[in-house]
Amino acid sequence: MTKSLKSLWGRFLFQDRGILPTKRFMLIVIILSFLLVMGSVLELPWVFIIAVDIMLIVTSFFDLFFSPKKGQLTIKRSIPEELERGLHYKTMIEITNTSGWPLTYQIIDGLPQSFITMFPLLGEVPRNSTVQLTYEMTATKRGIYDVSKLYFRYKSFLGLWEKQITLEMYDSVKVIPDLTDTKQYLANAQQFLVNEGLQIRKNRSGVGDFSKIRSYVVGDDPRKINWRQTAKLQEVMTNDYEPEHGKYITLLIDCGRMMGAELKKGNRLEKSLEAALTVAAAVLKKGDYVSVLAFSKKIKVFVPPAKGMAHLQVILKAVYDINVDATESNYASVLQYLESVQKKRSLMILFSDVRTFLHEESALTYLKRLRQRHMFLMVGIEDETLLERRNEEPKDVHAAMVKSMAQQQLLFKKREKIKWEKQGLQMIEAPEEKLAITAVSQYIDIMNQNLL
Repeated sequence: MTKSLKSLWGRFLFQDRGILPTKRFMLIVIILSFLLVMGSVLELPWVFIIAVDIMLIVTSFFDLFFSPKKGQLTIKRSIPEELERGLHYKTMIEITNTSGWPLTYQIIDGLPQSFITMFPLLGEVPRNSTVQLTYEMTATKRGIYDVSKLYFRYKSFLGLWEKQITLEMYDSVKVIPDLTDTKQYLANAQQFLVNEGLQIRKNRSGVGDFSKIRSYVVGDDPRKINWRQTAKLQEVMTNDYEPEHGKYITLLIDCGRMMGAELKKGNRLEKSLEAALTVAAAVLKKGDYVSVLAFSKKIKVFVPPAKGMAHLQVILKAVYDINVDATESNYASVLQYLESVQKKRSLMILFSDVRTFLHEESALTYLKRLRQRHMFLMVGIEDETLLERRNEEPKDVHAAMVKSMAQQQLLFKKREKIKWEKQGLQMIEAPEEKLAITAVSQYIDIMNQNLL
């Protein structure tokens, strides 16, 4: 295909600039051609037939003068710079027509294919006026995307021709994980955990790290009065305690092949990443340190430990674009790396596929060594398909075999989990919609029991 033909084909596909005949014009041509053919059968003069053709062509080109020129149109786009995966956002487009002619338009925005939206957008712009329109979009894949083009097509006054222009508009859109659970926890932690029946304990009076001595105010516990400073300053002074903090939490996010298994919404990695960010928010809100490590065959991302809610943005910036690798995860290498970088006692929470991890005998040696200093917790997503197969009624031989294989897989998992738990690795699985709640609940429970 030559360059000119490619340009013409792109123009019909709404991908180039130029002028195209409308469906109305094509229909008129077809009807008129049929009538002229019938007229030639009836021996109409050829001069008349040629005159009608010329009149149609001249009229159609004359119609082009009754439409706005490119310089009389101004189009602006306002698109959010940051989106959360799977949530709906609105983009606004403003069209200004400074000509003396109204127009009917079609718009296709140059969004990536991973965005879900409805195009083309249809509408009208009166003469010498400005119109604003919005459309809804949903990003299904994390990462940074460049939105550089907008395709605009509008009809002439009689609707015989369409002018098409391609506008260069450069916007960068960042798609991050869905932070709905994280926001819910930060807004109301106890309400977030209400389904788990878990209570966030308040610190007992006088328990925690000593912070400072301050003036006594109404409502303070009299048992915390500092009598030495009161006698010295001739003013009632009280000891101020802050909650015990400074614990270290390490979040491990598996990016191996099995984490690409599709779920109802997204895949295992998406849900694990969202749950890990919610746990990170819970830890930072409590005043503890958080470090994050994402891995597959090798280390992909490592965020050193730090505290404070500002650290959540550091974590988000580091992990928002991690993806599943087409390789098996090297758990032994990761545990060995952790042994070298995490010297202080910490709670290590691994988000991974439980069944895959149970087959990693090589990781057991490093786990035993880490267990001497650290606590270990593994959080996985329940295999709903396996549970459904186990609960199916064996109506025939095939169904009975499927049911027995599912039961065998579950028994193997149960047996291996017991073996690993004896070595100090606690394993839990949760439905995908409750993964974040379960992970945060486990962290809160460990903190409540002062196990760390």
